[in-house]
Amino acid sequence: MSPGNMHSSIHTAYLSELTAARQATLGGDTELAFDHLARAHILGQRFTRQHVHVHWLMFRAGIGAGDFRESIGQLSRMVAAAMFSRIWVPAGNTGRANVSAFSPMPIPEDLRKILESSDA
Repeated sequence: MSPGNMHSSIHTAYLSELTAARQATLGGDTELAFDHLARAHILGQRFTRQHVHVHWLMFRAGIGAGDFRESIGQLSRMVAAAMFSRIWVPAGNTGRANVSAFSPMPIPEDLRKILESSDA
């Protein structure tokens, strides 16, 4: 599989996380929304369009929550995602502004299985 094409199992899980984030946002649970966006980030970070999209959603969620540190942090991450997604990403990184953009992080077991089974 080419790095530009998201395997269907990853895409399905990615969309599921975005849907859950949207539902959490509509329900007023910002932290749960960010948890789902972080999971979508882990799934999509090797795919430029999806990677940038998750950072855009994190930017908007930060604005909506009045968390301007998060929103400002997402601006540089959107640029970096556009430039580096296909070259190098820190595996498991949540994409949040409260963690280093360069730090690999543990991948949740359920997401690791999806990523491994699709040879992402």
